[in-house]
Amino acid sequence: MNMSYQLAQNSDLPQLSSFVNRAYRGDTARQGWTHEADLLDGTRVEASLLAEELARGVSLVMAHDSGELLGCYHFEMKDAHTAYVGMITVDPLKQGGGLGKQLLENAFARARSLGAQLIKLTVMSDRLELIAYYERRGFKLTGVEFTFEPGDARYGLPKKDLVLLEMSRNL
Repeated sequence: MNMSYQLAQNSDLPQLSSFVNRAYRGDTARQGWTHEADLLDGTRVEASLLAEELARGVSLVMAHDSGELLGCYHFEMKDAHTAYVGMITVDPLKQGGGLGKQLLENAFARARSLGAQLIKLTVMSDRLELIAYYERRGFKLTGVEFTFEPGDARYGLPKKDLVLLEMSRNL
């Protein structure tokens, strides 16, 4: 596999939001192991939200192989030494082949190149297998928790009360 990475532009956002939604919600998402289909209804993200993220300086990194979109992630610097990675997405039909690890490695390299010494992410407390996956990649739970506030339906509609756990990894 010969992955290439590019930063999303506004013209990429409809394709990117469709890709993320297929990976996280509904029956298509259930073909992979990282879905949230049992926890939230609706969309994972809409193109309008992605446009707002780009406008505030977030990088949306897309991973392609031979022109096919296989993965993506949200990346931003929170301060001079701390990066945040989120919305780590792999095509459900391609999960289990190391693409998620490659996306994380790319995010680590991006963070280090910008001077970060620490990278953070959040994961739903219900997703024990995903927490274990990130722990195998060097992340540790920080003890910080956030209540998922369903104030904006463009992020999805929770089926129950959800808590996000912060994890971090030294670079």
